Amino acid sequence: MKNIHGLFLVGCSAIALAGCGPSDIASPGTGGNVTINYPAATPTPTPTPTGPATVTAAGGCPTIAEPQGLADGGTITGPTGTWRVCRLPNLIKVSSTLPKIAGLLYEIPGRVNVGCDGGFRAPTAAAPFNSTTTGCTTALTADTNVTLTIQPGVILYGSTGQSWLAVNRGNKVQAVGTATQPIVFTSKDNVLGYNDDSSQGQWGGVVLMGRAPVTDCNVGTVAGGTCERDTEGSADLARFGGSNAADSSGRLSYVQIRYSGFVLGSGRELQALTTEGIGSGTVLDHIQVHNSSDDGAEFFGGVVNMKYYIATGADDDSLDVDTGAQMDLQYAMLLPRATKGDALFEIDSNGAESDTPRTRLRVSNFVAIQPQTSADNEANDLAAGLFRGNSDTTLVNGLIIAPNNECIRMNGSGTTPATLTARSVALQCNATKYLGSGSYNASAVQTAFGSGANNNNDSFTNTLASLFINGANETGVTAFNASTLASFFDVTSWIGAVRNSSDTWYAGWTCNSATANFGSSSSSCTSLPVT
Repeated sequence: MKNIHGLFLVGCSAIALAGCGPSDIASPGTGGNVTINYPAATPTPTPTPTGPATVTAAGGCPTIAEPQGLADGGTITGPTGTWRVCRLPNLIKVSSTLPKIAGLLYEIPGRVNVGCDGGFRAPTAAAPFNSTTTGCTTALTADTNVTLTIQPGVILYGSTGQSWLAVNRGNKVQAVGTATQPIVFTSKDNVLGYNDDSSQGQWGGVVLMGRAPVTDCNVGTVAGGTCERDTEGSADLARFGGSNAADSSGRLSYVQIRYSGFVLGSGRELQALTTEGIGSGTVLDHIQVHNSSDDGAEFFGGVVNMKYYIATGADDDSLDVDTGAQMDLQYAMLLPRATKGDALFEIDSNGAESDTPRTRLRVSNFVAIQPQTSADNEANDLAAGLFRGNSDTTLVNGLIIAPNNECIRMNGSGTTPATLTARSVALQCNATKYLGSGSYNASAVQTAFGSGANNNNDSFTNTLASLFINGANETGVTAFNASTLASFFDVTSWIGAVRNSSDTWYAGWTCNSATANFGSSSSSCTSLPVT
């Protein structure tokens, strides 16, 4: 993987597809090659600190409400200085708060459970809902109703590949940072200073489990209203799904999740963020996922409302939505690494195409950029956006910039194939532009997108500044009133994720890398915030 120098918010992007004007990139549809020139790779850095230490380890671990408390793991030293390590227990049984303390990190030593799950139905000895290895009793007949509160500025790290935070059904996490004090979930190697811009897959990630409806059941049936699924790859049971569309798993706001996606089982990887049957009571906003070795985030079923989502450096899909999820998303940047990543969007229903509800994604005000060619993609997805199975996708006020690749692929299978609705969406693709499979051919996909109608354009030339900020051509596209889709959506007069240089919703709480630079108020992804 390439270690690429960062981009800068002043002047042109280092990526030609995000140039200063329309003359910076070959016009799509010409059939010619489009060259994206990246700086030469620099050697992988050693873990030796390159600057003065700025952190002094805290004297000890704080007392929290959880009776097991925090184990003092000694200290750990990296380029930012020496930190006190406070190790979380494998089960948080009572509501507890992790305070922000200077010079202190919280260690996730393996699977850390937030509360215990009382199950969709009362468990039995033959079919328990929780394993004793997680610290939860097999005789549990009710949720523990635990809330883990994480204060602004807290840093947590996974110390092993099998480390992940499991927020079980009926319990919550309240991880609410601020624009200047984000909460950071990361890896041990990041703390030690070993990481570069190719690092990924060093721990599991954050998983929220809820009781909203899902499809593709492992237990129960959709028809009977008893459908449940199990977390992919988890050695111990981590079940989700139910019948409460308004369920709440808590809140994640102003959060970074870095270097995640460890393989839990054969062909089963966690993402930086995985939501599983969460309900509309869950609040998700201002979330950056960085260098996940699988998807940036995957949403399994449930009812998901999310604003301000940034995926940088995902090794698979930047946004994956399936198994009956009902998702609304506004203000999103999908930015994979150069030569890496599969699709920007993968929307489907897994295997059960007859299940309802059909997977539904509605997304407004997005920029999705894919610099690579089709040959670099995994064979399954091929195009920048894949829409298939029992799914319905609505894209509005957005940009798909994939000058070396097809922009949209649709797979027509099942009795009622996937559908696509586009309003005020601009595409910059290779000469082919569209792919079809099953009952859809390329012509049918082209018709579904409808260039020339509804302010859609599949022959767009981007004028994005600093990779993701609208320029003259983006400003010239008439926006669609997204509030007509649902009251969740704000009314905007622009397409794309970032209106202009004065629009800085992404600054401060994010981290910078070779993939994207969010400005001087954001710290480096390969280092730790020290404020």
